Amino acid sequence: MLLVLAAAAWPAAAQWSGWDYDRDEPIKKRVELEAKPPAYPKEGNLLQFDAGSASPHRFFIDPETISVGGDGVVRYTLVVKAAGGSTNVSFEGMRCDSRELKVYAFGRGDGSWIAARDPQWRRIEYQEVNRHHGVLYADILCRDRAPVKSAREAVNAIRYGTR
Repeated sequence: MLLVLAAAAWPAAAQWSGWDYDRDEPIKKRVELEAKPPAYPKEGNLLQFDAGSASPHRFFIDPETISVGGDGVVRYTLVVKAAGGSTNVSFEGMRCDSRELKVYAFGRGDGSWIAARDPQWRRIEYQEVNRHHGVLYADILCRDRAPVKSAREAVNAIRYGTR
């Protein structure tokens, strides 16, 4: 009997898997532009942004790499300088309307890029420590779930707290 109920419920569940519950509408098929890593960031170009005092690390964006694609994805290069002295560089994209993040490539010490092994969109969750993606989303790149209109707008948000 239980098996019969489960089998009967499966088509209904499949029907609702295409629904965006946050927006109360069907999920739209997305077409994503190809994302190629930009020129490797230069130390002198980096803009530091505040990601809260809970993390000992420092977080930077290369303003030369900020772009808003026709697919609605804001792409940028993130540089994280860890308290222990190491530096992590990544080329990432953010979907503002769905609060998602994708890492396309990682920077190497020789100034080249290596593609991420399995780049997938993942939800940006609130974190107490290392909350830099949440700050980028809410305060810099995606205020009110809308992407910045230009790199200048994002730079102004980092420098002056305005868009």
